[in-house]
Amino acid sequence: MSRELVVEADGGSRGNPGPAGFGALVRDAKTGELLTEIAESIGVATNNVAEYRGLIAGLRAAHEIDPAATISVLMDSKLVVEQMSGRWQVKHPDMRLLAREAQTIHDRSLLTFGWVPREQNSHADRLANEALDAAELGQSWFASSEVVPPENLEISQTTNRLAGRLGTLAEGTTIFLIRHGETALTPERRFSGWGSNDPSLSNHGQWQAHAVAEALSWHDLDALICSPSARTLETAAEISRRSNLKIVVNEDFRECSFGTWDGMTFAEVEERDPKALNAWLGSPAIAPPEGESMNAVGERVMRAFNQVLSENQGKKIAIVTHVSPIKQIIRNLLDAPAHALHRMDLHPCSISIVANWPDGLSIVRGFNETAHLRAT
Repeated sequence: MSRELVVEADGGSRGNPGPAGFGALVRDAKTGELLTEIAESIGVATNNVAEYRGLIAGLRAAHEIDPAATISVLMDSKLVVEQMSGRWQVKHPDMRLLAREAQTIHDRSLLTFGWVPREQNSHADRLANEALDAAELGQSWFASSEVVPPENLEISQTTNRLAGRLGTLAEGTTIFLIRHGETALTPERRFSGWGSNDPSLSNHGQWQAHAVAEALSWHDLDALICSPSARTLETAAEISRRSNLKIVVNEDFRECSFGTWDGMTFAEVEERDPKALNAWLGSPAIAPPEGESMNAVGERVMRAFNQVLSENQGKKIAIVTHVSPIKQIIRNLLDAPAHALHRMDLHPCSISIVANWPDGLSIVRGFNETAHLRAT
């Protein structure tokens, strides 16, 4: 049986035409394992040229891994997908050359092309933007998995600014990210997402909410934001009583929808549907059955988080939310890879703290802090 690979590719231009770059990656289709990442700045070009260059790079990488593999290409460019599938004509001369080049890389009978929404192609999009960002700093892009000899590294301007920020007393915006208190599902570590199952706080969860409200009272908060779930609203209610702040509900901070897995333990899902579970663990673009992918969660959460920052510069904001949104925010601020999501753990009513400044710099100052929950 031939090996099955997935290529995710994207490209973009800051100006169209303007500074352009592409990103691509190859995964094992069965396990979801990330096999390679490619990204490059290509100078001034259009979006479509950059998208084709990403496709070409992804196909070449997959062909090198296994020249006989069956390859599924996923892109959010309807134009490229339809043209490569043969349903649309390639009219532009530049595009015809690129399309022909793409067609010669791998046996066409082993290729399929599929369109995905942009939020499900965020990994390739991120790689393209990383290449463009590196080019703006006069640097080369390196895959996160590559080991680069120290003598070949230049400390980026961004890193210099971040490091310098740690030593300054300048006040920025402070965001307290609070996971809700415990529910009946929490001790058994059951999937508890956004959907029909909306559990309230247990008695212990109510005690935790009271404790976190007391801890936050020392910080003179300016605003209190909350997801629309019962468990977050009940946790926020304790903070509101202690701080006299009005609760502002923001739906984009809701938990991931785990679909048919909601209410089940990890072991139960593993026994019932191991293939779907492994695929979900292997790729942030894959959603649980009838659920939501981690890419989709990250897209909406970071949109909401950035809006909170833009509207509350210099203030102290508490956001009462869930495990997945908090981990997505921390991952994005640290520029960590997607698989880092499964290497974080958050206790009920824990506090994670981030700071942000008007120039866009952000620093993680605390993660999963639980000292306030220790019984005295």
